Amino acid sequence: MTVRRRSLVATALCTFVWLAAAGTASAHGGSLAGGGRETLTIPTWLFLSTGGAAVGASFLLASFVTDRQFIERVHGWGVPLAAGGERPVVSLGRALGVAGLVAVLVTGFLGPTNARTNLAILLVWVGWWAGLAMTTYLLGNSWAVLNPWKTLAGLLPSLDRSYPDRLGAWPGVAGLLALVWLEVVSPLADDPRLLATVVVGYSVVTLSGAVVFGPGTWFGQVDPVERVFRYYGRFAPIGRDDDGFRLRLPGMDLSTPRLVDGADEVAFVVALLWVTTYDGLVTTPAWRDLTTPLVEAGLPPHLLYPLALLAGFALFLGVYRLAVRASRRTAETYLAPSVLAQRFAPPLLAIAAGYHFAHYLGYFLVLVPSLAVAVADPLGSPALVPVLDLPGWFGGVALAAVVVGHLVAIWVAHAAAYDLFPARLQAVRSQYPFIAVMVFYTMTSLWVVSRPEVPLPHL
Repeated sequence: MTVRRRSLVATALCTFVWLAAAGTASAHGGSLAGGGRETLTIPTWLFLSTGGAAVGASFLLASFVTDRQFIERVHGWGVPLAAGGERPVVSLGRALGVAGLVAVLVTGFLGPTNARTNLAILLVWVGWWAGLAMTTYLLGNSWAVLNPWKTLAGLLPSLDRSYPDRLGAWPGVAGLLALVWLEVVSPLADDPRLLATVVVGYSVVTLSGAVVFGPGTWFGQVDPVERVFRYYGRFAPIGRDDDGFRLRLPGMDLSTPRLVDGADEVAFVVALLWVTTYDGLVTTPAWRDLTTPLVEAGLPPHLLYPLALLAGFALFLGVYRLAVRASRRTAETYLAPSVLAQRFAPPLLAIAAGYHFAHYLGYFLVLVPSLAVAVADPLGSPALVPVLDLPGWFGGVALAAVVVGHLVAIWVAHAAAYDLFPARLQAVRSQYPFIAVMVFYTMTSLWVVSRPEVPLPHL
């Protein structure tokens, strides 16, 4: 084993150990739902090994599919969808988006202070980040129309200043990490006034950027929320091309060349993958046990959380880059590492979507009755807040979602490899390091969604 390969293996093992020590996930606004997951009744090692083996076996099965024309037919399959009356639907969607923003601000500042009955809290965390985000990768990206800031920016004058090309999507990477850090260290899911204040601040920054650089540049390059929904929408079975809307197989659009274009966009994909895990790692007994001595030694909690966020992101990105270099060696190709990094990054979006679905489906179903009551009476504060009681078997749905997301990612990576490399064996060998990373992340994600939750420690 070469020194580089030993470094790759060591880094992956260190990552797994670090994640295992860090814990499991609590959803955005997770305190609203109350309770949490229960520990598995089967040995954890057996559960994780089974999930990892399933992903590894799926790669072996995919490797037998070597007919390039068949792969192209699978990814090119689509059924045109009838279009008509699109303009009224777009206008209605934009109006609904602006109305939702107004509702968040009004009820955030003037509504009840109880988070379980406040429309702003429920609309943002349950309706938007859980419900709408799930529809984005399950159906299609409606946020491109609903985005109220994009609608408002279109009504404002624009200076159309030149956006520095060297910045690319890096401000979006920083923005995504900052938003997740703010969600973790502040009571955004419990304090409607604070949530409304943050929305005002985000609105000022977003609209100012759109005025300076133009809406197309700002929402296409900088805005992290717009990019998250755009990437999730590429997983969905309903997409849009030059001929209009069409129905396709879920995840197949992730193999489109130059979907991820540049080191900055690769970093954004990895950041999205990382924050879906970090958002939960900080609420487990293991995280509490790991960090309590540090806090008792004098490390401020508000410094601990951003350090962990940045360190984890650097670790995830470093492991991915090591896999890229290892893939270049196993494939014996002259393609630049940047080319491989960009083509094999989109499959990670399928993993992120599967984890998001596993993380938020139960949360959404439990609280959607409360959201319906809040919509019916935005300024009211009922004494009884309805919630849905999920059956005991429901946890299996979350675990299945994690595995399905990884299986789709493997197939998309398989198709990308056959598009990149002329030789069949070369295409298969190029995937070895990425499959190893996917198996590692499958086991990590399964471990995350199977751990019990505890209140966020130290904050």
